[in-house]
Amino acid sequence: MTSETDQAPIGTALHLPDAARALYDTVRDLPIVSPHGHCDPKWFATNQPFPDPASLLIVPDHYLFRMLYSQGVDLRDLGVGVPEEQRDGRAIFRLFASHWHKFRGIPSWLWMNGTLRQLFGISERLTVESADRIYDAINARLRGADMLPNALLKSFNIEVLATTDGALDDLGHHKSAQGQDLAARVIPTFRPDSVINPDHPDYQRDLVTLGEITGEDTGDFVGYLRALQTRRAYFRDFGATATDHAVQDLMTCWLDWSEAAELFSKARLGQLDAAEANRLHGHMLTEMAQMSADDGMVMQLHAGSRRGTNHALNEAFGPDMGADIPTRTNWVAGLEALLNRVGNAPNMRLLAFTLDESSYARELALMAGHWPALRLGPPWWFHDSANGIERYLEQVVETAGYWNLAGFNDDTRAFISIPVRHDLWRRGVCRHLASQMEKRLFDRRDAEDIARLLSRDLAVDAYRL
Repeated sequence: MTSETDQAPIGTALHLPDAARALYDTVRDLPIVSPHGHCDPKWFATNQPFPDPASLLIVPDHYLFRMLYSQGVDLRDLGVGVPEEQRDGRAIFRLFASHWHKFRGIPSWLWMNGTLRQLFGISERLTVESADRIYDAINARLRGADMLPNALLKSFNIEVLATTDGALDDLGHHKSAQGQDLAARVIPTFRPDSVINPDHPDYQRDLVTLGEITGEDTGDFVGYLRALQTRRAYFRDFGATATDHAVQDLMTCWLDWSEAAELFSKARLGQLDAAEANRLHGHMLTEMAQMSADDGMVMQLHAGSRRGTNHALNEAFGPDMGADIPTRTNWVAGLEALLNRVGNAPNMRLLAFTLDESSYARELALMAGHWPALRLGPPWWFHDSANGIERYLEQVVETAGYWNLAGFNDDTRAFISIPVRHDLWRRGVCRHLASQMEKRLFDRRDAEDIARLLSRDLAVDAYRL
């Protein structure tokens, strides 16, 4: 695939000055801890070859197709919403290659170049002219035994990988995967949005199912809470250590029992107005936090994304089509009720993720530097980038410190991009620490200790792995 005239793709990794490079060499080969993401546990349960390059690299990745959509590319031409057996993988890959130069400057440019080079051994630039050659090279590699999902867990040096699973999932794929001799721990994460948020489109239906699979009366508020506790315990039996919650407009509250039960009764019938639905959801987030304080499951809160803002796209293709946009989040007011209930509890752990970067220095870093229960998640989604990592560390360290951070998670559906994403984080960490050394804020030994913390150990501790 290479010749003497081929040049390595620009931007396959973040360049490091000498001091940062020396630090990076101490952490580059540490095991990868991936405590939050969206990989499919079926991959590890069945251990089947990945499909063609387009279905693997392009079709499921909204980071890629959102940019192409903005340039006028029809998502169907990229295979989105098209059954796998009806896709023309080669045509999709060619179309992608014809627009690849437009990704310069965004994180996907680094991730894709790094994946092509490091995993598939491809150093030729991706262009319209090279698309078929690169497609064939990737396709050939995907047929090898070393490219099966469970082999990649080992070659990627993954120590723990957590998936994100709906509260009603039977976790059958996790059961099958855990029956194999995997090189990594593959564990679920409890995601109860559809059974605690009255605005979720499946709320009423899923409440019925929740009762059926737990044997509890979810028509009654007491039975409903018992059913949630039962499902949390079921997930813990499969190794889960965390829950995950998505919130558009953050608000928590703690209602008296009679009001909460009355709102729940109305919610079951779809009779809540917007304000009532917001209050019930705010109360249930605090109920989830109380359960975490009781059972020790780490609570993740992802706030500030307005979902599906392109209504026509949402109607045609469903959610997660690249039209989710950040909004402002008031963390101080939004978490006041929750933190004043369990923020001082010794067994409580809350990880906060935001898409509103302005809240890092203004609110979240200071809150994480005070509340014993609160730790600050890494830069999320649009901000998981070379510049986003730099901005994050510059904004939060002076008030939160390093030990109140949650390390790194890749939050990806693209399994094969996990190594390059963690590598970019580790390089960014080491650039930051080298600058701290240059300012004489601490010495090389301190920097090495913190580099390891941020690269692996803080995530292990934050997620109680």
